[in-house]
Amino acid sequence: MAIVHPTPLASAQENYEIRALDLGDIRIALKQGWEDFQAKRGDLVFVGFIYPIVVLLAIFSVSRLSMLPFIFPLVAGSVMLGPLFASGFYELARRREAGLDTRWRHFLDVVRGPSAPALFDLASVTAALFMAWIAAAWFIYQGTMGRLGPDAVSSVGAFLHSVFTTPEGWSMIVFGNLAGLCFAIATLAVSAVSFPMVIDKPVSWGVALRTSVRVARRNPVTMTIWGLIVVALLVLGALPALVGLAVVLPVLGYATWHLYTRAVVR
Repeated sequence: MAIVHPTPLASAQENYEIRALDLGDIRIALKQGWEDFQAKRGDLVFVGFIYPIVVLLAIFSVSRLSMLPFIFPLVAGSVMLGPLFASGFYELARRREAGLDTRWRHFLDVVRGPSAPALFDLASVTAALFMAWIAAAWFIYQGTMGRLGPDAVSSVGAFLHSVFTTPEGWSMIVFGNLAGLCFAIATLAVSAVSFPMVIDKPVSWGVALRTSVRVARRNPVTMTIWGLIVVALLVLGALPALVGLAVVLPVLGYATWHLYTRAVVR
Protein backbone atom coordinates (compact mmCIF):
# COMPACT_ATOMS: atom_id res chain seq x y z
CA MET A 1 0.00 0.00 0.00
CA ALA A 2 1.31 3.45 -0.85
CA ILE A 3 2.54 5.80 1.83
CA VAL A 4 -0.24 8.26 2.61
CA HIS A 5 0.61 11.75 3.84
CA PRO A 6 -1.30 15.00 4.16
CA THR A 7 -1.44 17.34 1.19
CA PRO A 8 1.77 19.35 0.51
CA LEU A 9 -0.27 22.54 1.04
CA ALA A 10 0.08 21.88 4.77
CA SER A 11 3.80 22.63 4.52
CA ALA A 12 3.02 26.32 4.04
CA GLN A 13 1.93 26.61 7.65
CA GLU A 14 4.65 27.79 10.01
CA ASN A 15 3.06 28.06 13.44
CA TYR A 16 0.98 25.10 14.52
CA GLU A 17 -1.25 25.49 17.53
CA ILE A 18 0.23 24.01 20.70
CA ARG A 19 -1.81 22.42 23.47
CA ALA A 20 -1.10 22.43 27.18
CA LEU A 21 -0.09 18.99 28.48
CA ASP A 22 -0.35 17.42 31.91
CA LEU A 23 0.47 14.11 33.56
CA GLY A 24 -2.79 12.68 32.24
CA ASP A 25 -1.54 13.12 28.69
CA ILE A 26 1.66 11.25 29.52
CA ARG A 27 -0.31 8.43 31.12
CA ILE A 28 -2.60 8.14 28.10
CA ALA A 29 0.34 8.26 25.65
CA LEU A 30 2.14 5.46 27.50
CA LYS A 31 -1.06 3.40 27.64
CA GLN A 32 -1.63 3.84 23.91
CA GLY A 33 2.04 3.08 23.21
CA TRP A 34 1.74 -0.20 25.10
CA GLU A 35 -1.45 -1.05 23.21
CA ASP A 36 0.31 -0.38 19.90
CA PHE A 37 3.16 -2.65 20.93
CA GLN A 38 0.76 -5.43 21.88
CA ALA A 39 -1.13 -5.07 18.61
CA LYS A 40 1.95 -5.68 16.47
CA ARG A 41 2.93 -9.13 15.29
CA GLY A 42 5.77 -10.89 17.10
CA ASP A 43 8.13 -10.55 14.15
CA LEU A 44 8.30 -6.80 14.81
CA VAL A 45 10.12 -7.31 18.11
CA PHE A 46 13.40 -7.89 16.27
CA VAL A 47 13.37 -4.25 15.13
CA GLY A 48 13.76 -3.21 18.74
CA PHE A 49 17.10 -5.04 18.87
CA ILE A 50 18.65 -2.71 16.29
CA TYR A 51 19.26 0.07 18.80
CA PRO A 52 20.93 -2.04 21.53
CA ILE A 53 23.06 -3.83 18.92
CA VAL A 54 24.33 -0.52 17.57
CA VAL A 55 25.10 0.65 21.11
CA LEU A 56 26.94 -2.57 21.92
CA LEU A 57 29.01 -2.34 18.74
CA ALA A 58 29.93 1.23 19.61
CA ILE A 59 30.98 0.14 23.11
CA PHE A 60 33.14 -2.65 21.72
CA SER A 61 34.78 -0.19 19.33
CA VAL A 62 36.00 1.92 22.27
CA SER A 63 36.66 -0.94 24.66
CA ARG A 64 40.40 -0.35 24.65
CA LEU A 65 41.71 0.96 27.96
CA SER A 66 42.74 4.26 26.41
CA MET A 67 39.08 4.90 25.51
CA LEU A 68 37.67 3.65 28.81
CA PRO A 69 36.62 7.15 30.06
CA PHE A 70 34.32 7.54 27.05
CA ILE A 71 32.23 4.40 27.45
CA PHE A 72 29.79 6.04 29.85
CA PRO A 73 29.45 9.27 27.77
CA LEU A 74 28.90 7.11 24.70
CA VAL A 75 26.16 5.04 26.32
CA ALA A 76 24.52 8.08 27.94
CA GLY A 77 24.76 10.08 24.73
CA SER A 78 23.17 7.32 22.68
CA VAL A 79 19.86 8.44 24.18
CA MET A 80 20.17 11.52 21.95
CA LEU A 81 19.92 9.28 18.89
CA GLY A 82 16.86 7.46 20.24
CA PRO A 83 14.29 9.61 18.37
CA LEU A 84 16.01 8.80 15.08
CA PHE A 85 16.01 5.04 15.75
CA ALA A 86 12.35 5.27 16.81
CA SER A 87 11.22 7.00 13.61
CA GLY A 88 9.99 3.74 12.13
CA PHE A 89 7.72 3.25 15.12
CA TYR A 90 6.26 6.72 14.57
CA GLU A 91 5.41 5.66 11.03
CA LEU A 92 3.78 2.42 12.19
CA ALA A 93 1.74 4.31 14.80
CA ARG A 94 0.68 6.82 12.13
CA ARG A 95 -0.39 4.03 9.81
CA ARG A 96 -2.33 2.23 12.55
CA GLU A 97 -4.10 5.49 13.41
CA ALA A 98 -5.04 5.92 9.74
CA GLY A 99 -6.24 2.33 9.38
CA LEU A 100 -3.40 1.38 7.01
CA ASP A 101 -1.24 -1.72 6.79
CA THR A 102 1.12 -1.79 9.81
CA ARG A 103 3.28 -4.80 8.97
CA TRP A 104 6.96 -4.46 9.90
CA ARG A 105 8.00 -3.95 6.27
CA HIS A 106 6.67 -0.40 6.58
CA PHE A 107 9.16 0.37 9.34
CA LEU A 108 11.63 1.82 6.80
CA ASP A 109 9.05 3.80 4.84
CA VAL A 110 10.35 6.88 6.63
CA VAL A 111 13.67 6.78 4.73
CA ARG A 112 12.12 6.41 1.29
CA GLY A 113 8.99 8.53 1.63
CA PRO A 114 8.43 12.30 1.40
CA SER A 115 9.49 12.74 5.02
CA ALA A 116 13.03 11.47 4.34
CA PRO A 117 14.78 14.81 3.59
CA ALA A 118 13.45 16.53 6.72
CA LEU A 119 14.16 13.38 8.76
CA PHE A 120 17.78 13.31 7.61
CA ASP A 121 18.16 17.00 8.45
CA LEU A 122 16.85 16.40 11.96
CA ALA A 123 19.16 13.39 12.25
CA SER A 124 22.06 15.71 11.41
CA VAL A 125 21.01 18.06 14.21
CA THR A 126 20.86 15.27 16.79
CA ALA A 127 24.13 13.81 15.50
CA ALA A 128 25.74 17.23 15.95
CA LEU A 129 24.44 17.36 19.52
CA PHE A 130 25.82 13.87 20.13
CA MET A 131 29.26 14.80 18.80
CA ALA A 132 29.24 18.02 20.84
CA TRP A 133 28.45 15.96 23.96
CA ILE A 134 31.35 13.57 23.27
CA ALA A 135 33.65 16.56 22.73
CA ALA A 136 32.46 18.13 25.99
CA ALA A 137 33.06 14.83 27.80
CA TRP A 138 36.60 14.74 26.42
CA PHE A 139 37.37 18.29 27.57
CA ILE A 140 35.91 17.58 31.01
CA TYR A 141 37.98 14.43 31.33
CA GLN A 142 41.15 16.16 30.21
CA GLY A 143 40.56 19.01 32.65
CA THR A 144 39.96 16.69 35.60
CA MET A 145 41.15 13.08 35.57
CA GLY A 146 43.43 13.69 32.63
CA ARG A 147 45.81 15.36 35.08
CA LEU A 148 46.29 12.04 36.91
CA GLY A 149 48.26 10.58 34.02
CA PRO A 150 48.02 7.23 32.21
CA ASP A 151 48.02 5.23 35.44
CA ALA A 152 44.40 6.32 36.00
CA VAL A 153 43.30 4.18 33.05
CA SER A 154 45.81 1.35 33.34
CA SER A 155 42.93 -1.02 34.12
CA VAL A 156 39.19 -0.96 34.74
CA GLY A 157 39.78 -1.24 38.48
CA ALA A 158 42.30 1.60 38.47
CA PHE A 159 39.94 3.80 36.50
CA LEU A 160 36.98 3.20 38.82
CA HIS A 161 39.22 3.74 41.86
CA SER A 162 40.39 7.07 40.44
CA VAL A 163 36.84 8.15 39.61
CA PHE A 164 35.40 7.56 43.08
CA THR A 165 38.35 8.20 45.39
CA THR A 166 40.07 11.30 43.99
CA PRO A 167 39.02 14.97 43.86
CA GLU A 168 39.65 14.89 40.11
CA GLY A 169 37.28 11.97 39.71
CA TRP A 170 34.50 13.64 41.64
CA SER A 171 35.05 16.86 39.69
CA MET A 172 34.59 14.88 36.49
CA ILE A 173 31.37 13.35 37.85
CA VAL A 174 29.92 16.73 38.86
CA PHE A 175 30.88 18.66 35.73
CA GLY A 176 30.03 15.72 33.49
CA ASN A 177 26.54 15.38 34.94
CA LEU A 178 25.91 19.10 34.67
CA ALA A 179 26.99 19.09 31.04
CA GLY A 180 24.93 15.97 30.38
CA LEU A 181 21.87 17.64 31.88
CA CYS A 182 22.27 20.61 29.53
CA PHE A 183 22.59 18.35 26.49
CA ALA A 184 19.63 16.25 27.64
CA ILE A 185 17.42 19.35 27.95
CA ALA A 186 18.49 20.58 24.51
CA THR A 187 17.90 17.20 22.91
CA LEU A 188 14.48 16.79 24.50
CA ALA A 189 13.43 20.26 23.38
CA VAL A 190 14.44 19.81 19.74
CA SER A 191 13.43 16.17 19.23
CA ALA A 192 10.39 15.36 21.40
CA VAL A 193 7.94 16.54 18.74
CA SER A 194 10.04 17.26 15.65
CA PHE A 195 10.68 13.66 14.51
CA PRO A 196 7.07 12.46 14.64
CA MET A 197 5.95 15.76 13.12
CA VAL A 198 8.02 15.45 9.92
CA ILE A 199 6.64 11.93 9.51
CA ASP A 200 3.08 13.14 10.04
CA LYS A 201 3.24 16.34 7.96
CA PRO A 202 5.17 17.61 4.92
CA VAL A 203 6.93 20.30 6.94
CA SER A 204 10.54 21.38 6.89
CA TRP A 205 12.90 20.29 9.63
CA GLY A 206 13.08 23.92 10.80
CA VAL A 207 9.31 24.17 11.32
CA ALA A 208 9.26 20.82 13.13
CA LEU A 209 12.18 21.79 15.36
CA ARG A 210 10.67 25.16 16.27
CA THR A 211 7.35 23.48 17.03
CA SER A 212 9.09 21.01 19.31
CA VAL A 213 10.83 23.82 21.18
CA ARG A 214 7.52 25.66 21.53
CA VAL A 215 5.93 22.54 23.02
CA ALA A 216 8.77 22.28 25.54
CA ARG A 217 8.55 25.97 26.44
CA ARG A 218 4.80 25.85 27.00
CA ASN A 219 4.95 22.59 28.97
CA PRO A 220 8.28 22.67 30.85
CA VAL A 221 7.16 20.58 33.83
CA THR A 222 5.29 17.97 31.81
CA MET A 223 8.09 17.61 29.27
CA THR A 224 10.69 17.35 32.04
CA ILE A 225 8.70 14.54 33.62
CA TRP A 226 8.37 12.90 30.22
CA GLY A 227 12.14 13.11 29.74
CA LEU A 228 12.74 11.54 33.16
CA ILE A 229 10.32 8.73 32.34
CA VAL A 230 12.10 8.08 29.05
CA VAL A 231 15.51 7.93 30.75
CA ALA A 232 14.18 5.71 33.57
CA LEU A 233 12.60 3.24 31.14
CA LEU A 234 15.73 3.16 28.96
CA VAL A 235 17.88 2.45 32.01
CA LEU A 236 15.54 -0.35 33.10
CA GLY A 237 15.58 -1.75 29.58
CA ALA A 238 19.38 -1.58 29.43
CA LEU A 239 19.97 -3.41 32.72
CA PRO A 240 19.54 -6.95 31.31
CA ALA A 241 22.43 -6.52 28.80
CA LEU A 242 20.35 -4.03 26.75
CA VAL A 243 17.90 -6.82 25.82
CA GLY A 244 15.00 -5.04 27.51
CA LEU A 245 15.36 -2.21 25.01
CA ALA A 246 13.74 -4.47 22.43
CA VAL A 247 10.48 -3.82 24.30
CA VAL A 248 11.16 -0.40 25.82
CA LEU A 249 12.18 1.32 22.60
CA PRO A 250 9.05 0.36 20.59
CA VAL A 251 6.75 1.28 23.48
CA LEU A 252 8.46 4.66 23.90
CA GLY A 253 8.38 5.20 20.15
CA TYR A 254 4.64 4.61 19.94
CA ALA A 255 4.04 6.64 23.12
CA THR A 256 6.06 9.55 21.72
CA TRP A 257 3.82 9.55 18.66
CA HIS A 258 0.70 9.72 20.80
CA LEU A 259 2.18 12.47 22.97
CA TYR A 260 2.92 14.44 19.80
CA THR A 261 -0.70 14.07 18.63
CA ARG A 262 -1.84 15.44 21.98
CA ALA A 263 0.65 18.32 21.96
CA VAL A 264 0.20 19.66 18.42
CA VAL A 265 -3.15 20.52 16.82
CA ARG A 266 -3.10 18.57 13.55
